[in-house]
Amino acid sequence: MNAILRFMKRNYKILMLVTVLAVALWSFIPKTQSAESDPEKDKLLVELIAFVIEKGHYSPADIDDEFSKGVYKSYLESLDPSKRFFTKSDIEEFSKYEDKIDDMILNKDLSFFDLTHERLMERIKESEGFYKELLSEPFDFTVNEQFNTDYEHKDYPLDDADLKKRWEKQLKLSVLSSVIDKQKLQDSDKKEEDKKTEAKKEEKKTFEELEKEAREATKSSLDEYFEFIEDLERDEWFTIYLNAIAERFDPHTFYFAPDDKDKFDSSMRGSIEGIGARLQKKSDYVEISELIPGGPAWRGKELEPGDIIMKVAQGDEQPVDIAGMRLTNVVKKIKGPKGTEVRLTVKKVDGTIDVISIIREVVEIEETYAKSSIVNKNGKKYGIINLPKFYIDFENKDNRNAASDVEKEVERLKEQGVEGIIIDLRNNGGGSLRTVVDMTGLFIKKGPVVQVRSRANSMSREGRVEVLSDTDSKVQWEGPLVVLINNFSASASEIFAAAIQDYNRGLILGSKHSYGKGTVQNVIDLNQFVRSNSLGDLGALKTTTQKFYRINGGSTQREGVTSDVIMPDKYSYIDIGERDIDNAMPWDKIEQADYKVFDYDFKPVVERSNNRIANNKEFKLIDENAKWIDEQQDDNVFELNIDRFKAELNKNEEVTKKFKALKDYQNDYKFEPLPYEKKIFEKDPSLAEKKERWFESLSKDVYVEEALNILDDMQGVMGDNSKRSANLDKKGKVIKTK
Repeated sequence: MNAILRFMKRNYKILMLVTVLAVALWSFIPKTQSAESDPEKDKLLVELIAFVIEKGHYSPADIDDEFSKGVYKSYLESLDPSKRFFTKSDIEEFSKYEDKIDDMILNKDLSFFDLTHERLMERIKESEGFYKELLSEPFDFTVNEQFNTDYEHKDYPLDDADLKKRWEKQLKLSVLSSVIDKQKLQDSDKKEEDKKTEAKKEEKKTFEELEKEAREATKSSLDEYFEFIEDLERDEWFTIYLNAIAERFDPHTFYFAPDDKDKFDSSMRGSIEGIGARLQKKSDYVEISELIPGGPAWRGKELEPGDIIMKVAQGDEQPVDIAGMRLTNVVKKIKGPKGTEVRLTVKKVDGTIDVISIIREVVEIEETYAKSSIVNKNGKKYGIINLPKFYIDFENKDNRNAASDVEKEVERLKEQGVEGIIIDLRNNGGGSLRTVVDMTGLFIKKGPVVQVRSRANSMSREGRVEVLSDTDSKVQWEGPLVVLINNFSASASEIFAAAIQDYNRGLILGSKHSYGKGTVQNVIDLNQFVRSNSLGDLGALKTTTQKFYRINGGSTQREGVTSDVIMPDKYSYIDIGERDIDNAMPWDKIEQADYKVFDYDFKPVVERSNNRIANNKEFKLIDENAKWIDEQQDDNVFELNIDRFKAELNKNEEVTKKFKALKDYQNDYKFEPLPYEKKIFEKDPSLAEKKERWFESLSKDVYVEEALNILDDMQGVMGDNSKRSANLDKKGKVIKTK
């Protein structure tokens, strides 16, 4: 506990350090300040952000020519991700600034931003004319032509004529895709009608009618998008420029404009209303980055991280194409009053298109808490504990938190005589560091759990390292332990999995590796640096201040935690996480901490599991699906001839048919609630229904099934050895103890 308090105080000191340095900036504030003087405010923000990052960031990058090139590339990609506004001549004009942004930051020179902003406004006006003209007449889908959506590797259009041609192909693909969807929906509705009645049916719409509908819907969506763009203020575009600068230091350093800061504060308080999903911009569309545990999207099991949202519809209304739409505007369309329906047209990672209906609601916090279940296997009882996140109430430490709740669940499982426990941390994005330390302590006697290093300074050239330890010698569970992780297990989840692995206390199962986020961020209010500010609210900066390290010395950053038993999943051949981000902070290593490891030989258990997985038809199909998804990631060329487009679509649908069997999988186990819950269920049927849905998902989970097999195998390995441990010497070798 003392270590945790020291850690919290250290975070406070970091913020205090930056606050004290604010005095140095006061002399830089313009003598006369006007609330309407936006350029003055912009110059101040550039100066503030560069200063705060330089003084507070864990490892600030040098603001040099290479940094400038990175900002230049990121900024243009943010302004025009699908390269449908700027032409090659624009880029040639911009390119003279490519290696000069570093100097412009230091000199508070805004000429590059001013040039790009002015040119973008001109190009947007021109493009508005393009799409209105192109969508006024039917497209000819008999022409043999293609469109490549690999915008990253595309060149910018040569001139206005080339730009207009690109718009034509983009619009043609959008309309063609929409027409095919409408035809499928019409055919599906007709089949349903045929089943129900032979009465007179509604006339089937012709291709021409559907094509016209699709063009009108596309135009309506673009009208709304361009209307939104025209309403954007200059400072909103400037925020994009500021974040191109901030995010070059690392992916988690980010500038919050005043409105965005308010939204961030709301999310930190945990008030979530809507579908319960976090979104991020992905080229021209929006990607699901995370599902909020307990939310309607999470419970529905249809929407997944990595899905690309293409259209949004309110109930039975016409879906709106969100191509090119700003993220905040997409969020507004998806959010809505509790009880209302939103329909999302999404592109799955395997390339298939699904329409997913979700009823909005307020996320019930109860469903984000730890929960457990009992299952019988070969005459033995095992327990599974699901932890969606490492939660804590910082305002009231007496309220429930992840560690104390898991401790209760472990005790309840022990009372039922379980002989092994699974801790499920899949999709757990992290949370409180304090709870990780306490929770790890439930499974070890005492010792270090994680190391935290601060930035280097004059007092410590390597950066001060804080070792956070469990100081309670009580062990809540000494028996077989398995930890389930996946690509989306991040931050605090990785610390727990790494500690269990380093102590050799149990086995880590799941994806090849976890997400790889091994950094700590602090949010710094920029207004504190300015005295007598008359320029208005300056917003805030979230910046990386510290880094996590395993007790074996290795960082969890970028590399994550590698599973002891690797099980194939749909993302097996796709880079997900920090390793897939070009400016993510690097992996490195420090001195290992002093700790004892458990003297268990899990090699035979791992070998048996690997053999089972290699011969399991379900895992073989999952691996085949993963390889196919990887191939589809590079397939960016679409036919604009309707017959060829349909042929490609049918070909892909035939391939994906066999993969749909994965959703029908069922294991042979019955997952049950603990006895105390049964009494609660009698009084609260809705809670019983929610738990029943979880039990149903476990019964379809091949990963949980293999975890149970491993718990079986661990019985012989651990036996009565629960209390045996070994010292780890400085070279990492085990010294057996008596």
